[in-house]
Amino acid sequence: MSTLRTLIKNLGPGLLFASMAIGTSHLVLSTKAGAQYGWIMLLPIILANVFKYPFFEFGVRYTNITEKTLIEGYKNRGRFYLWFYALITFITTFTILAALYTVTAGLFINLFKVDFLSLTWVALGLFLFIGFTLIIGQYRFMELSLKLIITILFFALLATTVIVLFKGTVAHIPNFQPPTVFNDVGILFLISLMGWMPTTVEASSWVSLWSIEKWKSDKNKPLLKDSLSEFNTGYFITAILAIFFLIIGWATLYGTQTELSTNAVTFADQVVQLFTTHIGPWSYIFIALSAFATMFSTCMTAHDALARVCLDILQQLKPKKRNFKHKSSFSIAIVSLALINFLVVSIFRANMGDLVALATFVSFVVAPIIGYMNLKNVTSAEIPPNDRPRKWLQILTYAGIVFLSFFSIYYFWLMVF
Repeated sequence: MSTLRTLIKNLGPGLLFASMAIGTSHLVLSTKAGAQYGWIMLLPIILANVFKYPFFEFGVRYTNITEKTLIEGYKNRGRFYLWFYALITFITTFTILAALYTVTAGLFINLFKVDFLSLTWVALGLFLFIGFTLIIGQYRFMELSLKLIITILFFALLATTVIVLFKGTVAHIPNFQPPTVFNDVGILFLISLMGWMPTTVEASSWVSLWSIEKWKSDKNKPLLKDSLSEFNTGYFITAILAIFFLIIGWATLYGTQTELSTNAVTFADQVVQLFTTHIGPWSYIFIALSAFATMFSTCMTAHDALARVCLDILQQLKPKKRNFKHKSSFSIAIVSLALINFLVVSIFRANMGDLVALATFVSFVVAPIIGYMNLKNVTSAEIPPNDRPRKWLQILTYAGIVFLSFFSIYYFWLMVF
């Protein structure tokens, strides 16, 4: 019981990681994987979660032992590491956040039948609401609110999965032939699924920053084993939710050859409509709320994390200029990100897919590099030998780097040639 109490008390960074990761990669990609390819996609989902695990775990390990952020660790390895990570952050910050809010705003309009509202103004409302909440509530409120959201979401998805399985799989069309994975379309989808499952590798620094905020909030730093246990819980929830979405997609759509939209907003609305057709109209509100909560929680965690990342990068680049860790700096960062990304939504909404494709391309290709940077942090002289990753975890790390490198090179080849 004492172990369980300690785990519940330390819940925070790992749970926020789960909340952040279950956005588009789960709601859209996992569901689509089950809907189009069936159970075979369970293997790449598991492989992606296993091979990427060390890179995220290292963010928790390094910060707990050194009481420094992973970004400060990059600076300690060399200025090149820091500038490299700053460049990646610059490219992704003003595209991914805008895309998340656009998808969430579109979901709100589609799911709750408020077509008279403009997507741009709904996005602005979300920016204002989430930004205000983060500034007023700070980390503590976000943690408490997302604990509630994730708990509701987890049990809602569990109930939906059980109901779907109880109802039975949808009937296949006559002469149905499963699509092949190993063609250009299948391979590209497989790369997207594994590249964004559970999320991009640069988000490892987000968990690091949340760990420090958790300690400030609780005025207590947990033991390394307790921090890792809490993160592992969040990571396990992330993987399980991906499987839930896969099962739901498989049971309700696989074998029907339903034409699925490539637009995330339209696709999510399609899925909700199909769920309710399969389960019953009474379930619409529950499934709609689950879908919206999924994207809303992702927007909140991503907005908070990117603000902290930007401030920490500035702090490491200009340590003598200003204290960027002050609360007022965080408020300015939240507002600045909201304003800039609202402008991106307003101006580039028609080309949002191209902007996201650029961010996706960059994040995917640099993933093994960031994984290696994280390994360098936790095997540096800053970490006592007894606290460094065990041999099996280091072997898994190198396997993950090779795994990501292979897919990154192939993805680069597909995109360029």
